[in-house]
Amino acid sequence: MRSTISYQTGTVTIPNFKLQNGEKFDEVQLAYERCGNPNGPTILVCHALTGNQYAVGTNDQPGWWSGLIHDGGYIDTRSYEVITFNVLGGCDGSTGPGFMSPIGEAYKEQFPSLTVRDLVEIQFVALNVLGIDHLKAVIGGSLGGMQVLEWGLMYPDFMDAIFPIAVTPIFSDYAIAFNHIAKEAINQDLALQNGGQPEKGLSLARMVGMVTYQSDDLFSKRFSRGELNGEFDVESYLDHQGEKLAKRFNPYSYLRLLDVMNGHDISRDRGGYHQAIQKYRAPIFALSFNKDLLYPPSELKRFVIDVQETGGYAEFYEVDTIFGHDGFFVEF
Repeated sequence: MRSTISYQTGTVTIPNFKLQNGEKFDEVQLAYERCGNPNGPTILVCHALTGNQYAVGTNDQPGWWSGLIHDGGYIDTRSYEVITFNVLGGCDGSTGPGFMSPIGEAYKEQFPSLTVRDLVEIQFVALNVLGIDHLKAVIGGSLGGMQVLEWGLMYPDFMDAIFPIAVTPIFSDYAIAFNHIAKEAINQDLALQNGGQPEKGLSLARMVGMVTYQSDDLFSKRFSRGELNGEFDVESYLDHQGEKLAKRFNPYSYLRLLDVMNGHDISRDRGGYHQAIQKYRAPIFALSFNKDLLYPPSELKRFVIDVQETGGYAEFYEVDTIFGHDGFFVEF
């Protein structure tokens, strides 16, 4: 008998949530997508920096991971229920800088600072509100992969396995440097300084990101120094990507989530790196992508070896691709 595949979106409301920095929200909303077999085991998907809860989507509007998660897919919605939350601090329905603060104005730059652990903890609470007390797996890439690694440490017995993808256990200085350039692009936009929306700054920040997400081989193959009307194709591509994001994403969410990524360090407040990795209980299946500038495969491979040496179960796979970091969006 064929399993029923359900699809729903909604919002979970959580009162009195305290952040790691001690600040409190009287109420937090987390928007979610829930899809698949309602009687099957649940898989939590964690999204990346500019992602949202629409990992699966619909036939009319496919989600950002619809190539991975669908009826008969690698994550088969006939067998599993899949849930994704828009992160706290995001801008697709969850409490974030675009929400009204207690003083009756949008938070904007006054939105509290967050950590990856805050993002995970509020999702844990939301899952319990939805009646989900155990997960088959937690999976995600980039910022999503950071959340996956924290899930395995914060709630080690809550899931059967974790799949950290295109991530490292500690965010590198090299990656922080690119985030700094992106933040400065937004902060120096005169629109921001005058109380407006820094669309030009966000557009430029996105261009910086797009260069780091992909490889030089991919750029060469895709553009081949082509040009039209005195503009190189690669320039036109970056302009388009920047403008597209500026139209849909909140720049203050972008700034806040860049800071979240900069703070990613699984060893923090856990007695150091080697003490931290001994806390993993669920099997780890880690995936990296060749030519990933921000999250070198060698770092995730080293992490897996270190976990193995502590007696934990971990496997590492490196995907050979010219897509670089963006491989986790396209190399299904």
